[in-house]
Amino acid sequence: TILHRADTRGQADHGWLNSYHSFSFANYHNPERMNFGVLRVLNDDTVAPGRGFGTHPHSNMEIISIPLEGDLQHMDDMGNSTIIKQGDIQVMSAGTGVSHSEYNKNKDELVKFLQIWVIPNKKNVTPRYDQISIQNNEINNGLTQILSPNPDDEGVWIHQDAWFYLGNFEAEKTDSYTLKKKGNGVYIFVLEGDITVNDQKLNKRDGLGIWETDSFTFNAITKSKILVMEVPMSL
Repeated sequence: TILHRADTRGQADHGWLNSYHSFSFANYHNPERMNFGVLRVLNDDTVAPGRGFGTHPHSNMEIISIPLEGDLQHMDDMGNSTIIKQGDIQVMSAGTGVSHSEYNKNKDELVKFLQIWVIPNKKNVTPRYDQISIQNNEINNGLTQILSPNPDDEGVWIHQDAWFYLGNFEAEKTDSYTLKKKGNGVYIFVLEGDITVNDQKLNKRDGLGIWETDSFTFNAITKSKILVMEVPMSL
């Protein structure tokens, strides 16, 4: 296992953007924290009112955005202009290349969102965009699938044998997770609350990576929200 406490993450405070990096990103470079398998980036971003990321390019990366608070305005060169908010999941396969911008739509409140990059298992695919709302489908005291490799499955899909789940748990609830694919590992990120995973205590914004296992159990100490990301360990 590998444990990343919240206060050990890289941080970049640009005034308009406060970003915490679980893995090396931009000016934060830690050779021991380059990736967890194909999970390359996990950024925990807060964007000031009316500010945002100007148009910039990506290629050959699966990019997932999970809004936690506020309204995030997305525009790209595929013709998409959308607003995503808490309860939405957004995905882009950058493939051969895509340019996009992301702005805080509101002038009076912050936007908080997770941006996640997963290295794809296919290069130079046709770029695509998708977003869904899981607001009415979220399971209480259980895990809601938000991403898989299968376009016909629940949630969004990506070009990789990865499965993501969001979990909401009341205090003292216990659940377990069984990995979908041999050779995969799981990175658990605590969004709110305090949990234990196989007796390892985790607090808000802590991350824990587990591999070479078939399943694990977790227990919510307090009311908790977690993100479970199962990804291939080999690049």
